Amino acid sequence: MVPQLLVFLLVKLAVAASIASFLSRFGWFQRMLMREDRMLSQRVQLALVCSLIFGAGVWTRIATHGNYQAVDIGLEGSLVMGMIGGYVTGLFAGVLISIPAMLGGELMTMPLLAAAGVMGALLRDLAPDKEFIWRFTPFPELAMFRLLRKGDLRLPAFSIGCVAMILLAELLRQITGAFNVPDGHRYVFVPQWSEAGNWGWVWVYATTVGATALPIKIWNSSRTEKKLEQQQMRLNEARLAALTSQIHPHFLFNTLNSVTALIRLDPEQARQVVQKLSRILRRLLRQQDNLTTLGEELSFIEDYLSIEMVRFGDKLRFVKEIDPATVDLLVPSMLLQPIIENSIRHGLANKVSGGTIRVRSQLSEGRLQIVIADDGVGIPEAKLATLFENGIGVNNVNQRLKVLFANDYRMWIDSHVGEGTSTGIELPEQTSGSVVGVESLVGSG
Repeated sequence: MVPQLLVFLLVKLAVAASIASFLSRFGWFQRMLMREDRMLSQRVQLALVCSLIFGAGVWTRIATHGNYQAVDIGLEGSLVMGMIGGYVTGLFAGVLISIPAMLGGELMTMPLLAAAGVMGALLRDLAPDKEFIWRFTPFPELAMFRLLRKGDLRLPAFSIGCVAMILLAELLRQITGAFNVPDGHRYVFVPQWSEAGNWGWVWVYATTVGATALPIKIWNSSRTEKKLEQQQMRLNEARLAALTSQIHPHFLFNTLNSVTALIRLDPEQARQVVQKLSRILRRLLRQQDNLTTLGEELSFIEDYLSIEMVRFGDKLRFVKEIDPATVDLLVPSMLLQPIIENSIRHGLANKVSGGTIRVRSQLSEGRLQIVIADDGVGIPEAKLATLFENGIGVNNVNQRLKVLFANDYRMWIDSHVGEGTSTGIELPEQTSGSVVGVESLVGSG
């Protein structure tokens, strides 16, 4: 009898863990776990979905005439629903979970499970902090040792209260199940383990505590992972915003230097440059998204180069070789401007005859490839080796790509002194229909 009891209890724990793991796979359920304050409709929805899962175990036991007793964790499920969802969720879930047992003649199951749901909600109400629900442990003495030095025994005290409430719920089931109805059935189903001795009952009560704590622990792990993902996402977004803000002042500073040089030499040209600059700045101020289409980015580059062409005249030429299939693909905002600025400042400005900047794009096997090439003076090999670390524009673009795409991108620079420089970028194909904001990209990093 003892080995049979142990198998029964172990299977019961496995069922509790399996149900919790199954539910935690759904994004809707994960989002529900992340909320502590839920609307009434959300609490009812949570109870409805979870009661179908827990109630299936009760139905299985009834349908098999008790052959699969270990899958019935209705009492534990009602307690858990009350602990994580409150009174409405606990009460509603307890009623729904009990329906198969009520139809099977176990008439006191509904009041018992409804009471268990309310008992779980009472624990939630008594928690000094709602996070204590998720940090509840069936071994409060372990938490007590860790918190003694901090002088905060609220969590161990709350855990002891949770264990006591769960044991009380099991005791109520045992008492209610001790009474028989006239036809020999029981008001509440209780497995009979009297032959296992006193230790058998200890194991039964311990398993009830474990089957209640396991789902909470599994769901808390899921919540912790989700919180870490959200924190990493916020960190990446903050880092991305900082990198983007570094681009804008750099661009503005260099342009204002050009205006300063033109004010005395050609005031009319200076006025035109300021007008074009104001249009660019208005566009930058309106730009809220970290991603934009390649077509919009190229339009921005044309505005930017119109400023530079006022200064360079015919010495600066701009050629686009754009695959039409790439125009609507998404790229990081201000992706091309720092690279083109480097081509002008360091590649073409020192070349007497000026030169040409070419931007090419193509789509190949789901990858967007962009190449920015100039026929300037080139970059010495020694400087080229450290360009990703020391070059403001190049390093900034590379860091932003790393934040957005992690390892799913390539950026390279090929340069020969006296021949020019070519900078290539390869990104995954992204369209407005496949990406919902930068979170989808940043979150994967």
